[in-house]
Parts: sequence; C-alpha cells; structure tokens
Amino acid sequence: MHNLTFISTVHKKNGKCNADELCKILEKINPDVVFLEALEDTYSNYQQYVFSNFGVFHEQLEIRAIQKYSSISQFEYIPVLGKGLSNSFNEKFNLICQNVHFQKMLENFNSLANVKGFDFLNSVESVNLHEEMRTYGDNILMDNELIKTFNNDIDKYENSMLSNIYSYCMNNKFKNAVFMCGNAHRQSIIDKIETHKNKEGIDFSWIIYGC
Repeated sequence: MHNLTFISTVHKKNGKCNADELCKILEKINPDVVFLEALEDTYSNYQQYVFSNFGVFHEQLEIRAIQKYSSISQFEYIPVLGKGLSNSFNEKFNLICQNVHFQKMLENFNSLANVKGFDFLNSVESVNLHEEMRTYGDNILMDNELIKTFNNDIDKYENSMLSNIYSYCMNNKFKNAVFMCGNAHRQSIIDKIETHKNKEGIDFSWIIYGC
C-alpha cells in the first residue's frame, strides 16, 4: 500500500511557518510525488529553469520548500489546480475583513501560526479557530446568496484538486506522496478524503499529518 500524506500549509512565510521548516517535514516523509494547491503557471518552466541554473528561489512558501527539498531528493511535482479561486472568495473576504473583531481573530490565528508553525496549522486547534472565523464571517455578511455562492465555489475548487490527485494515482505508481494545501481547507479536505476512502481502483492510503 502506497502512502499519500495531507499537509496543511500557508502560502507566505510567517515565523515558524517557513520554507526551511516545511522542507524538514518533506525530508522525513521523503515523497517521490508532491501534489500542490497551485496552478500550472504558478511555478512555470521558466521559473524552474531559473532556479535550477541560477538558484533563484520562488516567493511562494511551499514552492520554495520543494526547491530546497530538490537538492536532496528527486520527485515529481504535480500542481493540482485547474483554475484559481472564484470572485466570491475575494468578495467575501474583503467584506468581512472590514470588521474589527474579525481582524483580531485573524491576527490571533496568524500569531499562533507564527509561534507554533506547522504543528499548529495541522492541529485541531487550527481547525476550530477557522470554524469560529467562518461562522463569525457568515454572521457579519447576513447575505445568504453570497454565502451559498462562496460555499459552492469552494466545494468545486476542493473537489477539482482531489479529482486531479485521484486521476494521477490511478495511472501512476509511487511509494510516498504528499498533498500540500492551504490550511483553511483542512477540515473540508479531511471530510472529503473520508468519503472517498473506499474508492475503487485507488491503491494508496491517506495519512493526515498532525493526526
């Protein structure tokens, strides 16, 4: 049975949430396939060429981490996004971020991530705080149509990533793989993984990092 480890991440450096720490996690798992919540052009062929020839690191935390990991191990990099986040994401986030209490909740979350790093991002505490922020944000909006559109768009966004992962796994062999995705999606992705555990034709076992 092959293993696929799900790791919750952030896209920008924040204290102990940095590329060096993430690279250490990758080294322990030693994946030969890395799935990432990213578009194909997020890490373009040109950027890969510039890194391999001139050592220029990418600005996105996860990509910088796999660049560091590439110096000690060979692996296949697979971006799993077909398209980016919808307009409903920015619309909702911009509205709720105007609320002072929500700003404090977000600052507290980022402060914990800064100090505790990836252990926090992959914890029950992180999931619970995200749920509190999500509930509070919905109460701020009081806009059922936007909330419904946002939830549907996020659902499609996550399902598309998992569909691309399963498609790859049905047609390729690997020993160890990782799927790195922003921690806001953590509980939803875990729930979706549970519903697909017995999917026919899938010869690998999910491991939830931090559980």
